[in-house]
Amino acid sequence: MKRFLTQLRTELQLVSRNGEQLLLTLGIPVLLLVFFSLVDVLPTGTKDPVDFLAPGVLALAVMSTSMVSLGIGTGFERTYHVLKRLGTTPLGRGPLIAAKIASVAVVELVQFAVLVPVAYLLGWSPATLNWPAAIGAVLLGTMAFAGVGLTFAGRLRGELNLAALNGLYLVLLLLGGMVIPFAKLPGAIRTVAHGLPSGALADVLRETLGGGGTHPGASWIVLAIWAVVTPALAAALFRWD
Repeated sequence: MKRFLTQLRTELQLVSRNGEQLLLTLGIPVLLLVFFSLVDVLPTGTKDPVDFLAPGVLALAVMSTSMVSLGIGTGFERTYHVLKRLGTTPLGRGPLIAAKIASVAVVELVQFAVLVPVAYLLGWSPATLNWPAAIGAVLLGTMAFAGVGLTFAGRLRGELNLAALNGLYLVLLLLGGMVIPFAKLPGAIRTVAHGLPSGALADVLRETLGGGGTHPGASWIVLAIWAVVTPALAAALFRWD
């Protein structure tokens, strides 16, 4: 346990020192939430844009941390042989992976502690709130996105992994129902969007935190499938060096 806590502290220190990751994981979600809540330019279909945006931005925060931040950081650690060295120390690979997952959870707690009050200050007034279900969805989303990030990190060199994950982040942001409603997407793209982990998580959070989901039952199934498949894929394909 002591080795795990020591490594967890190290992981959190690395995150806090990386300004680019902090901007991505916290700054961008806050900026999107505030800007598009105050500037009503998105076709949200709600009287108050924040009612649509708040759950979507929470989903975006999960994706930013568990896929992009974790994936990019791990990718560079593998490229620079840090993981190989850590895997042979008394720390061991199990506590190392556990510490990385725990650091993601801590960062997500900080994100939610900032984003939820900001949403309320902007006038968020959800019709229904089911936080236990929302937390379950966040856990599934974290597993799904972490699996995607670690799959990329385990196969690509650091620079290419950085570009690929940032590009994927943009695609999932635009097609995932986080800031643009599914109904505004073309038919074929809308079908694909509902099958993406970003689309499923945004839809489930929008249902549990406001009752505004479009296909919540199907989205739960899609999210659960991604949460099982991507970690298994990462475990099968990941190379430590």
